[in-house]
Amino acid sequence: MRYVSTRGGPAVGLETAIMGGTADDGGLYVPEVLPGFVPGDFSTLDAFPDVATNFLKPFFAGSSLANALGEVCRAALNFPLPLRQLEASPGALSILELFHGPTAAFKDVGARFLAHCMEHIIREGRFATAPVTVLVATSGDTGGAVAAAYYRRPDTRVVVLFPEGRVSPRQQHQLTCWGGNVVSLAVRGEFDDCQRLVKAAFADAGLRSRHRLCSANSINVGRLLPQAAYYALASLRHWRATGRPLSFIVPTGNLGNGFACVWARRVGLPIDRIVLATNANVTIPDYLATGQWLPRASVPTLASAMDVGNPSNMERLQALCTDVASLREEVSAVPVSDAEIRTTIVDEFRRHGLPWCPHTAAGLRVYRELPEVELTRRDWAVVATAHAAKFDTIVEPLLGAPVEPPAELMALLTRPAHFDTIAPELDALAGRL
Repeated sequence: MRYVSTRGGPAVGLETAIMGGTADDGGLYVPEVLPGFVPGDFSTLDAFPDVATNFLKPFFAGSSLANALGEVCRAALNFPLPLRQLEASPGALSILELFHGPTAAFKDVGARFLAHCMEHIIREGRFATAPVTVLVATSGDTGGAVAAAYYRRPDTRVVVLFPEGRVSPRQQHQLTCWGGNVVSLAVRGEFDDCQRLVKAAFADAGLRSRHRLCSANSINVGRLLPQAAYYALASLRHWRATGRPLSFIVPTGNLGNGFACVWARRVGLPIDRIVLATNANVTIPDYLATGQWLPRASVPTLASAMDVGNPSNMERLQALCTDVASLREEVSAVPVSDAEIRTTIVDEFRRHGLPWCPHTAAGLRVYRELPEVELTRRDWAVVATAHAAKFDTIVEPLLGAPVEPPAELMALLTRPAHFDTIAPELDALAGRL
């Protein structure tokens, strides 16, 4: 399998796409062709590492990673991803729980997988003349997952950029409790400033070469591929149990998680509708409604990991869909306000006794507002992107009860934290690389 830029240019191998992050022309890498599957291709597989290995095999074909794919999947994807049914038909509702990894967020899947892939590539010697620098912008969960995945890995440095004062206290602690080969930098601005700095650093040939810059954001195709695999896993489990395809409601910010679901459906997995749940950052819903792509400054919300005004992965979706009409056939998008998020957290706790993070609550709100015809025709899964305990300062006052952190998160919270603050300028970042 070869990979091409969303903006054209020559095809490259998977190793180049992973280690480069973005293409030389500034575009994002996508497979030159998409493979095809039918559910029967997975008939003997149920564990996530096995499903992921089979799903990813054609994407890794011809690469130096092909023979190591099974080993990578077993090492990186070794935590549960349950599909929990909450309500039966009509309007069957399940929750795809993606928060059981080391940092209690769905980003653990892609970050751990990418870290293992990079370690294999570096070990082969192509990038061993100097340590690589993994540069990552985060709106909350990505940075913590990447820091955990790369911590103490040989020949690798990590530089995490996060928006000052725009992440939850526990998210910030996860971003800043590492030291060693992880540098954490608060940027005076919003997530889009962090993302802009990462793109500017990659566009600077001198910086990119001198520090051997790599990306671990969802702009890196190596992050998206394993995320598409968990949509394969969930949809196959539902298909086997019911004989029906599964529709997904995906909380989205930078659009990586939503786009991974689109890829899984495009290659033949039993997925029906895909609905994106956004917060007050309405760039995507406005685009689908008007046909005009108008990026803007992000708005701070309770669902901070979704506070993105210029989602990078829209470029991949636009490359896949030639016009807005075809894009509307792929996805729809519904914005959710902070007031609706608060109400939903309380209502869902009363309904099922389960606490949900603000992002998952946004997805549940979209589900509760679905027209009756959607409930009678389809089965639905809301994607739970993070554990509610990561947002204790929001969730606990609403519920009037504590939310017990998982053991992995509690262990991180006991570590000392340290970070520095920089201006949202490339020179300031370059001085810290």
